[in-house]
Amino acid sequence: MRKLFLLLLAGALILLMASVSFAGDAQTVNGWVSDSKCGVKGANASAEECTKKCITAGASPVVVTDKEQKVLAVENPDALKEHYGHHVAVTGHINGDKIHVESVKML
Repeated sequence: MRKLFLLLLAGALILLMASVSFAGDAQTVNGWVSDSKCGVKGANASAEECTKKCITAGASPVVVTDKEQKVLAVENPDALKEHYGHHVAVTGHINGDKIHVESVKML
């Protein structure tokens, strides 16, 4: 009985570790914090004031990646509020065309 219990416990631990490893790791992308109105057009240093103005007027912050110029909607926009219009490295969980930001670092 004791061996069966230990085998079940070991199996449960193995399944737990496997499920944690498949949960998805955070990714880091470099890009510009722009707004949903301008998107890729706002992904440059000269667009900072326009980005801030558009977000204040109701547009949502987005991240435009450097590599693919892909526009990622931000699930938790408050995480970027100090970085509107900045070139940043954003770490978070990407799901399709959305990102949940965990951390932001200025580039």
